[in-house]
Amino acid sequence: MAGHVNMMDDYLISNLPVTALRSALRLLISQGAVTQQPFVEHVRARFLEDPLHFEAPERLFASDDIVTEACFSYLAQTRCIFSCKLPRESLPYLEHFLKAIPLSKVRWTENSELAQVLAKFDGDVVQAVQALKEARPEPSPELRDSLDNLLASLRSCREYCEGAQPSLPFPFTRSWRQVRDVMAIIFPNSAPVADTENQVMVTIPTSTTERHAIETVRLGPFEVPRLFIGLWQLSSPSWGAGTAQNQEVALVHAVERGLTAADMADHYGDAELIYGEFRSRLPPEIRDTMYAATKWCVFSPVSKPITTSYVLDAVRERCRRLGGRVELLQFHWYDYDAKEYLDILVELIGITKSHPELVSTIGLCNFDTEHLEESCEYLIAKTGSFSLVDARPLRKMTHACEKYGVKLLTYGSFYFDMIRTWGTWNEFQTLLECLSKIAHKHNASIPNIATRWVLQQPAVGAVIVGTRLGVSDRVDDNMKVFGFELDESDLSSIDSIALGAEREKMVSLFERLGDCGNEYRKMH
Repeated sequence: MAGHVNMMDDYLISNLPVTALRSALRLLISQGAVTQQPFVEHVRARFLEDPLHFEAPERLFASDDIVTEACFSYLAQTRCIFSCKLPRESLPYLEHFLKAIPLSKVRWTENSELAQVLAKFDGDVVQAVQALKEARPEPSPELRDSLDNLLASLRSCREYCEGAQPSLPFPFTRSWRQVRDVMAIIFPNSAPVADTENQVMVTIPTSTTERHAIETVRLGPFEVPRLFIGLWQLSSPSWGAGTAQNQEVALVHAVERGLTAADMADHYGDAELIYGEFRSRLPPEIRDTMYAATKWCVFSPVSKPITTSYVLDAVRERCRRLGGRVELLQFHWYDYDAKEYLDILVELIGITKSHPELVSTIGLCNFDTEHLEESCEYLIAKTGSFSLVDARPLRKMTHACEKYGVKLLTYGSFYFDMIRTWGTWNEFQTLLECLSKIAHKHNASIPNIATRWVLQQPAVGAVIVGTRLGVSDRVDDNMKVFGFELDESDLSSIDSIALGAEREKMVSLFERLGDCGNEYRKMH
């Protein structure tokens, strides 16, 4: 793919620091398909023209606990292959890397650089297989062979780790689950049998099972915490890749503190598999308190008739990954002009009545006010962005929610792209100074104040707090939001900056971006 580049632009590209070049690329491809598609197509063409070469095992793993430049380069290029929508082509490279581990007889110690690289590779396999899931390839003997080979290489790695003296921790549990799951989707009649016989029950220490003082909200028949564990960061290892063991520790800690509700989606990597397996291994008395909110996201036209069978299959797929009931299934639709979404909502509501063991309640994800109102007689909850720098729900959405008894599950208390849209960097610093003073007053953190402000807005049921599961743990800090309330003086100070003295900043943002969720429909 060729195109004319201005000489000075070319000179600029040649001399930009890597961080600035990446920032410029992110800005360009965020403009939509007109820039994103040529970017991906160009990268894909380059890799197809000049494929990555397989590195010898001794170059990937020169010695114990050492990460070679060849290893870094091989993994970086493999990530590029599946990220530019070539997931099938990436499978042999993932398999080769796994085979190199027992062949080189490499060893690693906990928290070493090599251990961290292997944990990130575990996330890479999850990401590559997720891309394969979303591509929905036709089943073929060649694809089956590729997945069988990848699974066999994972099995060989596990046997190598178990047989090592002393034994090594198997670092690819997430990959093992994800590969088996994609085989169940693409080859449902010959998928590997689930290996549940070796599952070890999760122990929640009895000394801390007593629930801490937290606020709750009723969603349908359930009373749930007003903080949800948000698992969207599992959709990419760029946010950090926690091992399966560390992820379990993080989930145990959250449950100990009373955070028993989690938000996930069908496209958040292996989020449903992680949460489903964790929930299935809890003691029954704790398992029954867990609340799984996941999503069915339709990003493109549906090629099949909207029938009960079609919708039921979609529900069952999420239940299979979660290993049980979906307490809240949130529905996202790509185009309001395609009215099939109303037929799907009718079917979903019917399934909550005909198959309550599969799904309890239905909600919407990133719908605007007009189409929420169109659908609201069938809903109990809606998921959408709501924060100090994105208060668009106050324009219309909260009024509609209060009118129809709908609760908002909100996310994005602070995120950078919205900050830049909301105002200038100096204005943001002014907001931070205000939040800092209020945080000091309540012995809390700035994120606590931002979250508390959202919790005290009309129609808000709960806030979904993003979690880098197994990488960092902010459960204890997040729990502080239940220890105080913002008074009128706090709210007035925050509102005057975040919304504007006459709410002009909120109105301006609404006019620039449109109603809630509009930005997601521009992406597809």
